[in-house]
Amino acid sequence: MRKSLQTLGLSVFIVVSLIIIGIGLLPGMNPWISVVMAAILLTIPVLNKWLTSKRFVEWKDELSVGIGSIDDDHKKLLTLINNLQTAVYYPTGEAFERQALQELVDYTKYHFEREEKMMRDNDYPDYEPHKRQHEAMIAKVSGFMEAYEKDRESTVEEITVFLKDWLLKHIAGTDKKYSGHLHSRGVS
Repeated sequence: MRKSLQTLGLSVFIVVSLIIIGIGLLPGMNPWISVVMAAILLTIPVLNKWLTSKRFVEWKDELSVGIGSIDDDHKKLLTLINNLQTAVYYPTGEAFERQALQELVDYTKYHFEREEKMMRDNDYPDYEPHKRQHEAMIAKVSGFMEAYEKDRESTVEEITVFLKDWLLKHIAGTDKKYSGHLHSRGVS
C-alpha cells in the first residue's frame, strides 16, 4: 500500500510540475517558473539514482575471506538481499517479495551448512561460537518470518535492514577470523 501511494504521489507531482511548466510558458507569465520546475524535474532521476545506490549493497574486495566458494556464497547472498531490497522500495507485488524472501532464507541456511561443514572438516577451534551466531541469526529470521505473515509491509523492510547489516558485520568480523585457519589447512 505504501509503495503504491509513493508511486501515485510521484506521478501526481510530475503531472502538476508539467502543468506548471506549461502555464509558465503562456504569454504574459513569468518563464522562470517553468525553468525552476524543469530543473526540479530533471533532478529527480539523479536523486533517485543516488538514493538507490545507498540502499543496495555492492561486493567489495575487502569482504573477501580468500576462499573462493565462500566468497561466491557471500556474493550470492548480497544479490539476494538486493532482490529483497527491490521488493521493499519498488511496487513488485507480493509474489516477487515472497519469492525473494524465501530464496534469501533458503540460501542463507544452505550457506551456513556449507560453511560449518568446512569449519568442522578442518577442525576450526572457534567452530561452536561461530555456529551459535548462525543459529541465533536463523532464530531471529524465523521470528521475522512469523511477523511477516501478520504485517508484510513493515516486516519485510525490517528483515532487509537486519539481514544486510548482520551479513556485512558477520563477513567482516567472524568470517574473516576463520580464513587464516582454513588457509593453513590448504582451503582456498
